Amino acid sequence: MSDELRSRQLILEAMRAVLSDDHNYERGIASLTALIDRIAHEDGATTLSDIAVALSVALATALERIALDQGLAAADLVEVWFAE
Repeated sequence: MSDELRSRQLILEAMRAVLSDDHNYERGIASLTALIDRIAHEDGATTLSDIAVALSVALATALERIALDQGLAAADLVEVWFAE
């Protein structure tokens, strides 16, 4: 399997871990944590870094689409979503 295909597979697995059970946030986080630990152990820091970047780009792309649908600037939507 190519590195790119492996990374895509791991990215999808990470997203599915969090989205798998809308009613059990803790279980999704535990699954994601286990996946990240496994990637770090089996694939190393470079793959883990690649996945973090790809997930960030995927999130930014999704937020841009939502912002466009709502007539907002993506940067403004990010500020609202991640405000404490």
